[in-house]
Amino acid sequence: MNKRYRIKKQREIDAIFKIRKSKGNAYFSVYRTTDRTQTVFRFAVTIGRKYGNAVERNLAKRRIRMILQAFKGLIATDASFVIVIKPAARTLTYQQMESNMRILLKKSNILTETET
Repeated sequence: MNKRYRIKKQREIDAIFKIRKSKGNAYFSVYRTTDRTQTVFRFAVTIGRKYGNAVERNLAKRRIRMILQAFKGLIATDASFVIVIKPAARTLTYQQMESNMRILLKKSNILTETET
């Protein structure tokens, strides 16, 4: 995924957390905000140390980025969001992770339309 889609600055991530518009399930939480001046969506992925070792955490973040790459055309362009990966997500396969993210992004009004 192109780096222009990523939120890197801690103050930007903190601003999204401060708004506290969130949805979640047992595996993920999504904090969202909107900015009408944006031309592309922006996101960040966070994961705690309780998830596992660095290899497992990097694999989970890589999978989330690939899922977002697949949904790229369906995500609202004014969305800025942070995905928090919970330790329970360790048990998920890639397909389960993708279906959980699809449901959660729809619930958060980040996915604009359904895929055909």
